[in-house]
Amino acid sequence: MRRPVLLFLILNLAIVGFLIHSVWTLLSLLVVDGSEDAISRAELPAPGSDLIDGRPQLIPKIIHQTYINESIPEVWQEPQKSCIELHKDWEYKLWTDALSREFIATEYPWFLETFDNYEYPIQRADSIRYFVLAHFGGVYIDMDDGCNRRLDPLLSYPAWLRRTLPTGISNDAMGSVPRHPFFLRVIDDLPRYNRKWVLPYITVMASTGPLFLSIIWRHWSSEGLNVGDGLDGGRVRILFPDEYNYHPWSFFTHHLGNSWHSSDVKLIFWMLKHWVMLTVAGFLTAGVVFAISYYAYNRFFVSHRPWAMSVRKRFPMGLFRRLSSGNVTSKRRQSYELVRRDEEDAM
Repeated sequence: MRRPVLLFLILNLAIVGFLIHSVWTLLSLLVVDGSEDAISRAELPAPGSDLIDGRPQLIPKIIHQTYINESIPEVWQEPQKSCIELHKDWEYKLWTDALSREFIATEYPWFLETFDNYEYPIQRADSIRYFVLAHFGGVYIDMDDGCNRRLDPLLSYPAWLRRTLPTGISNDAMGSVPRHPFFLRVIDDLPRYNRKWVLPYITVMASTGPLFLSIIWRHWSSEGLNVGDGLDGGRVRILFPDEYNYHPWSFFTHHLGNSWHSSDVKLIFWMLKHWVMLTVAGFLTAGVVFAISYYAYNRFFVSHRPWAMSVRKRFPMGLFRRLSSGNVTSKRRQSYELVRRDEEDAM
């Protein structure tokens, strides 16, 4: 293989390798579904079963919810009421914007600057749920989620999250014991993921939302920390869609929500709906870019035409001229060898 071609392939492989490494966690979410940590229907007692009372209850009986203030919109009053009515023996905490900021300022002042500087209110609503679970323990439920049955069976797991389709996990329903190491990791990583992206939807999802939580979950598992079922363990169990919703024995009901979505979410959902077409288009685009870059490389740095030589000479120390001029170097080496042989014969 000619040296210029080899150098070109090595350069492109290095770029592709770097890009794959950069998004490897996201790619892994396409194939890792958390089934090894699933809360199976077989291990869950039926609603009203006598077996519920015999199960250990590790998570405190606290329901956490968040909203701007105490004036809950009518569309969410029914799901809120369903959870309160089914759990009259539980403590209920509604975290308004004012209470959330006061709590962060008092208990976690190191996060207050990040909390105040979030561009979108939903980022504060996302982050406070992680802090209250890490601090108090309990079960967090989004306002657009209602309760279909009592949640007592879910108190037996030191931490649990909800699986979403087609990939990742959600932060709309979660449970934890106080100071669970996974949620401590989550709140510790929040400042590091506080980045602004082009689209508001991506900014929210990747900085505090479900995508952020999914990435932390994947890191937690890949680092071997997702082990141990007791109070001091680090395992995070996963509630799958059938156990979450859709059936009489499921724990939750889902209602109209997504109040924070802006117009850019239509583009995101369109991309999710047509991901196969976009994947094929991406590979085709990559092929075209590869062909064009190879043509440009060959034309400007390998060709021995006078104008191409002048382009190469513009680079410091003749770098590309020395790396890519394989044929010229070979001819010079042959000429040099002939001269050396003539000199040796003369001696």
